[in-house]
Amino acid sequence: MSIKNICVFGAGALGGAIAAKIASSLGDDVTVSVIARGAHLEAIVRHGLTLHEAGAEAPINVKVTATDNPADLPPQDLVITGLKGHQLSPAAKGMAKLLKQETRVVMILNGIPWWYFHRDEHPEFAELQFEELDAGGALWSLIGPQRVIGCVAHQGAEVSQPGEIRLSNRGRFILGEPSGEISADLQAIQALLQQADINVTLSSRIRDDIWNKLMGNASFNPISALTRSSMAELMADPAVSDQIGKVMREVKAVGEALGANVGMSVEDRLEQSKQIGPVRTSMLQDLLARKSLEITPLVGMLVALGRLTSVATPVSETLLAMVSQLDRENCKPAS
Repeated sequence: MSIKNICVFGAGALGGAIAAKIASSLGDDVTVSVIARGAHLEAIVRHGLTLHEAGAEAPINVKVTATDNPADLPPQDLVITGLKGHQLSPAAKGMAKLLKQETRVVMILNGIPWWYFHRDEHPEFAELQFEELDAGGALWSLIGPQRVIGCVAHQGAEVSQPGEIRLSNRGRFILGEPSGEISADLQAIQALLQQADINVTLSSRIRDDIWNKLMGNASFNPISALTRSSMAELMADPAVSDQIGKVMREVKAVGEALGANVGMSVEDRLEQSKQIGPVRTSMLQDLLARKSLEITPLVGMLVALGRLTSVATPVSETLLAMVSQLDRENCKPAS
């Protein structure tokens, strides 16, 4: 595929970081635009997009075309979404305006994505859709799962102030076709991102990578929001870390019931998590910013897929009820 026009749809922490790195490294060869909103958009328009990378001596600052209206932009060769799962369906109509027949869409998502069962190797699940992930089938019909390249991100990032993003580590991104094919498109996108100094690997089993990350997302995100604690604080409390381990075991059981190879043991994952440090999860960041929480792809779908596969998820069901109530209270207008 020829990639000349790239739009990052949702230039928050991860999306904005990717846009900045591509524009900084490949600005003479490609045109980078971003879809953003509010104060973040205003800051990008006025001052450019600023990226502070872990260990870098100086930040990157780039000028990119920025708008909140996809109709302002021409059709794109590549769209990269930085929206969270619960933000995607309402954005489907706008995103569709950016698509040509051959446009591919890299979807950076936590949790179970809306396209998950597209070309699934198990015939009893293939092409299964979930209303809670894709209201009215908007993404399935307007974007189409055949365009999607799955992306699992292992990158700590935060919008420190409008127009500025900070990365807490040298992260990595895993890309994969839902079919498992290592396609020419997949390789072309990897090559482009690697030119922008983005650490990218390809996977022939992207669903395995989704479940491996979900072990952390389904446990740390809701528990950090409920307790308002950083990763380091969660892991320092044995009682809390024990509950985290129980959620991880539920994730592992559901994923394996769907045919995924969830490779790392819960014990190893807990030990690895102790090294992360005082990082705030994305759900905690959204809670403190009074934004709606990414609950359904991380916790709600775990419970739903547990029911589908007859795998019990009692701790996750409890977390789902509590974090859903937290979200409702947090989104009430301030009195």
